[in-house]
Amino acid sequence: MANVLFYTFALLALVSALLVVVNKNPINGAMFLLLSLVGLAGLFVMLDAALLAFVLILVYAGAVVALFLFIIMLLDTTPGGFKPFRKLTMAAATIGGLLLVLGAYTVTINVPPIAAPLHAAPSMKNYAEMLFTTYLLPVQLVGFLLLIAMLGVIVLSKKFAPVEDEK
Repeated sequence: MANVLFYTFALLALVSALLVVVNKNPINGAMFLLLSLVGLAGLFVMLDAALLAFVLILVYAGAVVALFLFIIMLLDTTPGGFKPFRKLTMAAATIGGLLLVLGAYTVTINVPPIAAPLHAAPSMKNYAEMLFTTYLLPVQLVGFLLLIAMLGVIVLSKKFAPVEDEK
């Protein structure tokens, strides 16, 4: 039964995360982000980390996704006002892709042990110690990715005036 739940939550998280990236409608993308966070919370519950699952739902799903939705609604996204890609945009995308590959390589080389058993009863002190020692890099990466996502929502939602051809 545990394997079925694991694969269900993992599939939910992966498919909805993929739909966040490929979806053109920003409101639907935010909703798929919420669904992805629910899948991750389910995986945390299966790891007996109910506090982390609760914090994930409360902080990220409750506050961050709501912030994204407010930004999207306040900026009034309508299709059609996007600038074509320029050399600077392509260079930034290339640098971002290289940083992603480098980060993935670094994380796979320095993989911490999977869920080291806690010898004491789970407490806030134990969670804090694990977050700020063993899992510091993944927590920082998630925060950085959320910052990039928020900036991406703002940039994609911004309306641009059409560029006049100079003669």
